Order: sequence, then structure tokens, then C-alpha cells
Amino acid sequence: MAGNMSEAELAEVMAEIEALRQEHRDLDAAIERLAADPVVDQLRLKRMKKRKLQLKDYIVALQMQLVPDIPA
Repeated sequence: MAGNMSEAELAEVMAEIEALRQEHRDLDAAIERLAADPVVDQLRLKRMKKRKLQLKDYIVALQMQLVPDIPA
């Protein structure tokens, strides 16, 4: 798939991956802080963890776009 992308598209996907990675790291830190709170909002914590997993899945999907197709 990466062979079908222009330089601009490739740069755009890579920039989006980096932005998502940053959001993932920020969310991880927020989850850590929230989990340390003795009066933690379990629903909020669960939603944050779900969002973190969604981000990870999306990052992997975008990374797969960068892998060239290998003929069988």
C-alpha cells in the first residue's frame, strides 16, 4: 500500500500516527493518575481505557498502510 502513496500522503499518515501516539501517551498518564486516586470514577476510568485501546488499534491500522504489499 505504501507504494501507492504519494510523498504528501505518506507524510500525512506518519504525522497522524505520531499525533495518535502522543494522545495515547497522554491518555496513559491520565489513566495512571486517575487510578491512583482513592475516590476513582470507575466509569470514567473504563471509558479512558477503552479509548486508549481504540487509539492503539487505529495506530496499528495506519501503520499497516505503510507496509508495502508483498506478492505471494
